[in-house]
Amino acid sequence: MAHDNGLTRLEERLKREMEELNLPARSWVSQTSQANKPDYDVIVIGGGMLGLSATTALLFQGITSVICLDRAEQGREGPWLNYARMPTLRTPKTAVGPALGVPALTFRAWFSAQYGAEAWNALDKIPTPMWMAYLCWYRKVLDLPVRNQTNVTDIAFCDNGLIAVSVRGSDAPLTARRVVIATGIDGLGQPALPPVASKISTKFYAHSSDMVNFQALQGKRVGVVGAGASAMDNAATALEAGASRVDLFVRRAQLPDIDKFSGISNEGLIVGYVGLPDEIKWKIMRSGYEFPVPAPRDSVLRVFRHANAHMRLGSPIVDAREHADGLIVSTPHGEVELDYLIFATGFACALDKRPELRRLAPLVRLWQDSFTPAAGEDCAGLAALPDLADDFSFKAKSPEHAAELSRVYAFSFDATLSHGKLTSGAPGLTEAAQRLARGIVSSLLREDAKIILKQFEDYSRSELQGNEWSPEQVVTTAHTKETTP
Repeated sequence: MAHDNGLTRLEERLKREMEELNLPARSWVSQTSQANKPDYDVIVIGGGMLGLSATTALLFQGITSVICLDRAEQGREGPWLNYARMPTLRTPKTAVGPALGVPALTFRAWFSAQYGAEAWNALDKIPTPMWMAYLCWYRKVLDLPVRNQTNVTDIAFCDNGLIAVSVRGSDAPLTARRVVIATGIDGLGQPALPPVASKISTKFYAHSSDMVNFQALQGKRVGVVGAGASAMDNAATALEAGASRVDLFVRRAQLPDIDKFSGISNEGLIVGYVGLPDEIKWKIMRSGYEFPVPAPRDSVLRVFRHANAHMRLGSPIVDAREHADGLIVSTPHGEVELDYLIFATGFACALDKRPELRRLAPLVRLWQDSFTPAAGEDCAGLAALPDLADDFSFKAKSPEHAAELSRVYAFSFDATLSHGKLTSGAPGLTEAAQRLARGIVSSLLREDAKIILKQFEDYSRSELQGNEWSPEQVVTTAHTKETTP
């Protein structure tokens, strides 16, 4: 049972900890002129886990003119209550997540304050709805400036050095000096669908990120394409909703079973990956394609405890056609009749497919523009990712756009090749947000260098009041000769 008084005490503790750490820092960012004053110093697009941590890190660094925009209604940001169909997170419960070095901001502190230490010790994994509840508390207790139901439709560079962010339903765009794109796993792209999906009507299929009406699948024959965690989650949800049969179509001859990223995860990789040579980064992340992260054992058990669950190994869907009220899909081993098909096939980075990024897309330097892998190590998915600077900012294909793009930051899943697995989950989130904030601080400081210098030169408040000594204590030596007794 949750105890509200425990949460009240935690919030009092949080207030003390932040005071002891001098958080947030006092505002320091200068404006170039009133005529060139933006609406905000930084606009963060996305109010989920990444966006909240980015906004907090900026506020902690004294960048107070910040707004965070999210298209969802309050409390529905991110995937957690939408298409995250797993009952628990895969992340270890001990991950500090977006705490940013403040102990009272951790999930553990939030959970223990309400349920106690014994419940914490007994907890195996974090229930997905509970993680969303924690993020809602995080936003509330820090009083973060988030504007919901705000859909960004365009990002454009202005002649005066500012960035215009247009939102649906508003006549005038918002302006900012910096923009952070923190829109999660699909931040710079779209759901990845195989070509066969174009052969069938959308009434017969969905992507795993869609809002699927699983209750309508009761008594239906459902196919799920994929072998990862999302495939298992969707298959299990369909079975639990009463599907008459679920077939998993797996292109590999066996299920992935080795999680290399978890096996080598450590603070060295979290902090130092960004400084690795490009060829090492490429080899590490390409191994993620050769050895994809397996579905957790609990997720697989959740599916196959149902006798009407079936797995078809070595069975990619190579063709599909509509038939009466359903589908017939073809694999190398024959045809299968289905009523509905779910593609758990992930996301693809494709800036040109995002309407709000249409101006940026032709300018951004991708890995395919800057790195040539060794023979046999090609990977189209990695090649399409942006080649980011050390502070998450975009690099430009052409030097003429370098300054503009350096003011826009890709704080999304698509940063993984450049920065490692910091933006793909909770474990590295504190390092990611602090790295981003430090980069924006440095960038704004460089931009305001002359203003800072003038403030330094103009500062004239004396620390002394003139009454710290008596006149008799002052010895004048200009015209006297000192003698030593």
